[in-house]
Amino acid sequence: MKNPDVDAWLDAYDNPMKPVVAAMREAILDADDRVTEAIKWQAPTFIYKGNIASFFPKSRKHASLMFHKGAEITGTFPNLQGDGKEARSFKVADLQDLENKRDELTGIVKAWCDQKDQA
Repeated sequence: MKNPDVDAWLDAYDNPMKPVVAAMREAILDADDRVTEAIKWQAPTFIYKGNIASFFPKSRKHASLMFHKGAEITGTFPNLQGDGKEARSFKVADLQDLENKRDELTGIVKAWCDQKDQA
């Protein structure tokens, strides 16, 4: 479900990646009905039994999501990048790139929600 705080954030967001960020938001919210959103750390954050991911709003060359505990998400997701202890990033260059990666993004969100329900 869309949060009016995120709508207001997006309305004020002045960045060339705005259309991609907006489309990624739609994809994430459409991925699983369990997901909600809020503004945390001055950016849209997706939530289900904990923080799933937040946008990195300063990125201007791609839309970037940081999956806070991305290393814990079960499955094979080649676009979840990083080698830190917990966080992983998911970057999208443009709307076509999002279409190419949409199934994977949906899979990541569903995997998170399913894992949280089994915990």
